[in-house]
Amino acid sequence: MQNLVSLAMAGLFALQSATVAVGQDFKRHALHLPKHEARLAYAVQTVSVRAGCFPTRLRAILSHIAAKTGRRPIVTSGHRPHPRRHGSLHGKCLAADIRVPGISERTIIAAARSAPGIGGIGTYCNGIVHVDVGPQRRWVDC
Repeated sequence: MQNLVSLAMAGLFALQSATVAVGQDFKRHALHLPKHEARLAYAVQTVSVRAGCFPTRLRAILSHIAAKTGRRPIVTSGHRPHPRRHGSLHGKCLAADIRVPGISERTIIAAARSAPGIGGIGTYCNGIVHVDVGPQRRWVDC
């Protein structure tokens, strides 16, 4: 009987040790994610869309929208080195134009409004939603 208890205790100890080792291994990998892993909360529409310069605040807004809608936003326009409008936050890589397939514009806007650090939210006739980390403002360009 004592051998059975000792064997059970040894088995539990081995199981706990293996679980802790796996947990530590997971934490080790989680701390050193490659830079591109941080962008998994959104996708870019085409390879020509420049989103690599997005600051943490803008990436957090896109992550928030993804969490609220259950789908990754598609960035249709990010950094524009020569923006058409003077003062555009796209020129400073502080803005993104997005769409979320299968999600209504109203739902996207509601998710964006509740995002911490949100600045501007604009909507366009084609269903694209603009989000940025500038001053708080709202507009409809239709």
